[in-house]
Amino acid sequence: MKLAIIGSGMIVNDFLTMIGDIPKIQLEAIVGTERSLDKMKLLKDKYGINKVLTNYDDCLKSDDVDTVYIALPNHLHFSFAKKAILSKKNVICEKPFTLKSSEMKELRELAFTNKVLLLEAITNQYLANYKKIKESLKDIGAIKIVECNYSQYSSRYDAFKKGEVLPAFNPKMGGGALMDINIYNIHFVTGLLGKPEKVAYLANIEKGIDTSGILSLDYGDKKVVCIGAKDSTAPIRTIIQGDKGAIIIEGPTSTIDKFTVINSQNKSKTIDSKVHVHRMYEEFTEFERIISEADFETMTKHLDHSEIVMGVVDKGLESAGIILG
Repeated sequence: MKLAIIGSGMIVNDFLTMIGDIPKIQLEAIVGTERSLDKMKLLKDKYGINKVLTNYDDCLKSDDVDTVYIALPNHLHFSFAKKAILSKKNVICEKPFTLKSSEMKELRELAFTNKVLLLEAITNQYLANYKKIKESLKDIGAIKIVECNYSQYSSRYDAFKKGEVLPAFNPKMGGGALMDINIYNIHFVTGLLGKPEKVAYLANIEKGIDTSGILSLDYGDKKVVCIGAKDSTAPIRTIIQGDKGAIIIEGPTSTIDKFTVINSQNKSKTIDSKVHVHRMYEEFTEFERIISEADFETMTKHLDHSEIVMGVVDKGLESAGIILG
């Protein structure tokens, strides 16, 4: 994979600490604005990126690049991904894929038309511990209740309350608790249970954006609550309750460091099958394989999953009266 990184924010800095452990991924370019030029030059020198670009079109015209990793604010995902696909580049797009499912579906159609790979960067779907959770569901019987709580007080919330609206709390830029951290919970749950029958979002809304909220997913014979908060904090934990036991994950659904299975006799075992200490290693290892092998079948499965997630997002935002973009 000959990769161009689009953006230079926090997620890119995190990504770069890991990517050297996947030698098949060549860092051909980092692309950003003139304002970020000095920062990008430092990243280029530190991580061995071949070149710095401030013009996205130049990146898309380059034969040195076959894949772009879009790590920009949420509202830019659709336009930057669309332009890359039309330029015959493979696309890895950070979560959330887009601001609404119609945009995601358009990207999907364009990817097949232009015969390029399109993938959403969402860590938990690729983690070995997540796959082990799927295998362990049989040990807890019929699932009845799932509760995911990812609540983390945002360092930007104080500024937001004073009137400084940064991207994380800007509805025009696709901010808010649902799209930022609760999105991990949605991926986690739908990856296990599929598409829910009903969706509702009870949100705490300030200045048109959800600073926290409770998303309910109704599966008929099982009920799910996904809590995401940027205006308050609590123990970050997920519990899957079955009629013969439970699975407990301490920590966010974005990392799944380990998990515990408890049976009906209250006997427990802790499982940790992670491959790498960095949460992004497994997904990018798989992205490299999918792209190098032109594995459209696996891509399609992941896009099917992402489409379910975007459908949940649409319904949740609509039920709370939140308009993004």
